[in-house]
Amino acid sequence: MPNRIVAFGEIMMRLQVPGVELLTQSNTLQYSFSGTGVNVAAALSHLGHHSYIVSTLPDNPLGDAAIAHLRKLGLATELIRRDGQYIGMYFLESGFGARPSRVTYTNRQQSSFNTAALNGYDFAAASSKIDAAHFCGITLAMNDTVRAQMVAFAHAVRIAGGKVSFDCNYRPGLWGEGSHAFARTHYESMLELADMVFMNEKDAMLTLGMQTNYAQCREQLLELIPKVALKYSIQTIAGTHRTINKDNTHTLQGYLFKDGRFTFGEPLTFAVHDRIGTGDAFASGIIHGQLKGWVPEETIAFASAASMLAHTITGDTPLSSESDIRKAMATSLGDIER
Repeated sequence: MPNRIVAFGEIMMRLQVPGVELLTQSNTLQYSFSGTGVNVAAALSHLGHHSYIVSTLPDNPLGDAAIAHLRKLGLATELIRRDGQYIGMYFLESGFGARPSRVTYTNRQQSSFNTAALNGYDFAAASSKIDAAHFCGITLAMNDTVRAQMVAFAHAVRIAGGKVSFDCNYRPGLWGEGSHAFARTHYESMLELADMVFMNEKDAMLTLGMQTNYAQCREQLLELIPKVALKYSIQTIAGTHRTINKDNTHTLQGYLFKDGRFTFGEPLTFAVHDRIGTGDAFASGIIHGQLKGWVPEETIAFASAASMLAHTITGDTPLSSESDIRKAMATSLGDIER
């Protein structure tokens, strides 16, 4: 029987410059709707789960267009409130070679989601419908009202017997440079409620203020992640290490810490078409494996392949089926399927 999964977060409009042009060059933009909650929930929908979004969209044609897009992605929309006039937007300029991709946000704090009333959601009712809920540090960065809503919703999910997953995803551009100390208390509130967490050693050191004498990432990870799991009583922690190679390919290696031991995936090297949303694909693969009761080796291999495939798909949202991901785990892709 499919699991019922909900994600809480902002639904945003993505405005992308075609090709690899700069925003100052182009007079054409391609729009779609996304957000980290949308990405994870849609990915899990494509993996066979019933997925919902809890959010607020404007009660106007922009909100209508977003709803239509979400339904096309296979998401249930009955838990979305309609209020206000604005939707958060971001402009994407795709990088090439030495020039990285660039995201520019606009109108975000005035969006219907970020101005929703503190008690605007019925979290108890939403929690009664689901088996698991996903939250993200990007949403946590928005404002005090949204932070209070996140904690309240996660509490409601735990009370109802559901699982809580939380992706740390610290963004300096949202919190402000040097804001780790301010963010720490809010992160700890979510970590204490989470069953599954997505993070790496940098989150432990910078956001949580943990200390290590090791200089290499691998040794830092091996020392700090078990301490995080013990301190916050977290059942499962997962994440990735990424290397950008000289030929512009990327190498990704995932890890999973569960039941006191690490499982590392095989390093995967691949070309990149669209990087945004690939961490959400990895998270959805881990959540899927956990809900299915897979062994850690299978879960990390599946999540890593899901992330690799997401790098090949235009747009933020992972769209691969379990069959697609299984093929990527077993074979070298690239030829025509006939």
